[in-house]
Amino acid sequence: MVASPQTDKFAARLRMLKDRSGRGYDRLGKEAGVSGSSLHRYCSGLSVPADYRVVHAFAKVCGASAEELRELHRLWALADTDRDGTAAAVTPQAQTQPEAAPGHGPEAEPETGAAVEAGAGEGAAEPDEPDEPDEPGGAVAAEPGPGDVTPVDRTPERAAGPRRSRLPERLSSRSAILAAVAAVVLVAGFVWLPVGSSSGDAPSARGGLLYSPACRTVSMGQHDECVREVQTLLTRANGSLAVDGDFGPETLRRVTAFQVLAGLPATNVVDDATKKALYAHRVSMTTWSPAKVAQRVREVFAEDPGTAVAVARCASFLDPLYVLPNTNGSRNWGVFQISDTRLRDLHGTPLRAFDPDWNIRAAHRLWSVRHDFHDWPSCEAALKNTPSGTPRR
Repeated sequence: MVASPQTDKFAARLRMLKDRSGRGYDRLGKEAGVSGSSLHRYCSGLSVPADYRVVHAFAKVCGASAEELRELHRLWALADTDRDGTAAAVTPQAQTQPEAAPGHGPEAEPETGAAVEAGAGEGAAEPDEPDEPDEPGGAVAAEPGPGDVTPVDRTPERAAGPRRSRLPERLSSRSAILAAVAAVVLVAGFVWLPVGSSSGDAPSARGGLLYSPACRTVSMGQHDECVREVQTLLTRANGSLAVDGDFGPETLRRVTAFQVLAGLPATNVVDDATKKALYAHRVSMTTWSPAKVAQRVREVFAEDPGTAVAVARCASFLDPLYVLPNTNGSRNWGVFQISDTRLRDLHGTPLRAFDPDWNIRAAHRLWSVRHDFHDWPSCEAALKNTPSGTPRR
């Protein structure tokens, strides 16, 4: 693959962690559960891993802090998105070039006319434009002709009669266009007006910033006021995140959690249904604190409480609403990051996985199969290679 700027930043961060660890690719690979050659490709920017868990395990064995893990996840998501976006941008360009070649001569004009009629609704004024130059022949033949007038009589009439008679039509048409533009400006003014309001009242339906044309789509990698509005609305729902206008992995996690709590499909984008739910202010993202989560983990995992808390902290930072999306479309949910596959095995749903008590007890059921943490290989490998050699409590 061709390295993009985002991939270069991601690879540079991996190299920094690797150099700081003082260990080689083979040794780090064994500890992280991945081949040394794969780690070399990732650190060189030759490829981006499809599953973030590989990156997470590598960073943990390198001794990355919680803040470094969050930043690394952000860089990975941007690198992966940039890779997918570059591939998607090349394909349409290759497809449109062959179609543009034959679009010359008479075939190009009907498409333009149709676009004007469909887009602006004022297409009746456009066909008059080619008639303004006095061109006998083609222009006259193309004119529909209001009456049975011979070509000899029509030519002088076009120099005076029709042009004077069409003046009111043109003025009427242009007045209609100006009136339409004025109406659009007024509507836009009403759409944007609530944004500057300092009151805490919920915007009326179709009255918030997210309903403006500028915010038609709000998704990963975006950085603007539309994202800031989404983040502000999420914090009003008691979602914990920074309001910085940057749609990164943390915002994506909160949007996904909000959609699940609202009973909506987790689409990875702020669609119309999500906008409506955000402005309705009926969904609460209030959940357990990390301290309460840790306490409950110790109670449920009475056999090995210290390791269980360390695994949960490694998996989700003890955040009950933590979501980890994978590039294959699957996700991991909640305190112990239970995968879609495991959720099906446990007869659970993403909504149930956000219930911290259910999530912790479900994780204990998985642990009970072999009385170990084999379902969390990345975190278990990281715990075994901590400098102290013992799990955190």
